[in-house]
Amino acid sequence: MKKRLLIILPILILVAGFVAMRVLIGMKSEPPERVQQQRLKVVGADVVEYRNIPTSITAYGRLTSAQPIVLFSEVAGTLLQGDVPFQPAQSFKKGDLLLKIDDRQIRLDINTTKSDFLTALATVLPEIKVDFPDEYQKWQNYFDSCDFDECFQPLPQTDEQKIKLFLSRFNVYKLFYAVQNLQIRLEKHYFYAPFNGSIVSADLRVGSTARNGTRLGEIINLDHLEVEVPVQALDINWIDRSKPVTFTSSEISGEWQGSVERIGKSIDTRTQTIPVFINVNRTSGNNLYNGVFLEANIPGTDIEKAFSIPNRAIYNDKNVYC
Repeated sequence: MKKRLLIILPILILVAGFVAMRVLIGMKSEPPERVQQQRLKVVGADVVEYRNIPTSITAYGRLTSAQPIVLFSEVAGTLLQGDVPFQPAQSFKKGDLLLKIDDRQIRLDINTTKSDFLTALATVLPEIKVDFPDEYQKWQNYFDSCDFDECFQPLPQTDEQKIKLFLSRFNVYKLFYAVQNLQIRLEKHYFYAPFNGSIVSADLRVGSTARNGTRLGEIINLDHLEVEVPVQALDINWIDRSKPVTFTSSEISGEWQGSVERIGKSIDTRTQTIPVFINVNRTSGNNLYNGVFLEANIPGTDIEKAFSIPNRAIYNDKNVYC
């Protein structure tokens, strides 16, 4: 009997548990069925209005002087002080004497040659007075006007071949042009500023001895500054040279104006760009420095009867939803 009970009791417990589970499942309420809602796609829209759209090209370049000049000595001598100190970063005005080279020796050579010239001309004057009395006064007046401290005036003009023979025989022409040649050589002892600018470098200082061909330094023109920017060859035809170019810099605060001065005629084979040279207007700001890096906004030609769309509206770089 006990053995039979041990077998039946587990079976009864399993059956009772199964029945209880079914009862509990039946008591659970069914969750409400979720209704699928259709999602609407929202897109931005705008009314197309055709108009003239301005274009622009952004390029970058370094500001440099359009007229850098390297000074070389064409004569020998000791460097002497000019109107301004010959030192780097020194500013100067047009016409200032930047530097000079000792000219005492060349001045003596000029006066010696002038003396030889006047001696030769004085020898010719009696010949002219005898043979050409009408021409004599003209040549005498020229002789009287010659001064050792001033440049000689051009020789008087004459159509008489015999007078020319007299002048040639006594080396008047030769000595006159020798004086002119020495006068030009004297001018090479002085370095006058051809523009308003600044001294970039000074290779020799005052008191040094210069020789023929010695590099003295470098100067730049601060009134004529320009920026060379590379522009893609495809964009060159879009440049409108009649409109001003705007410059900005990440290194210096401010905004400056300029104009396209010239466009290159050759393409850089490495970058496929063409150099564009833009003149910078100094009156738009004086806080510019040679060598500063600038961003140029170059205006382009207007696109007529067109409309613009944002880049995010373009699909696959060529399609637009409409």
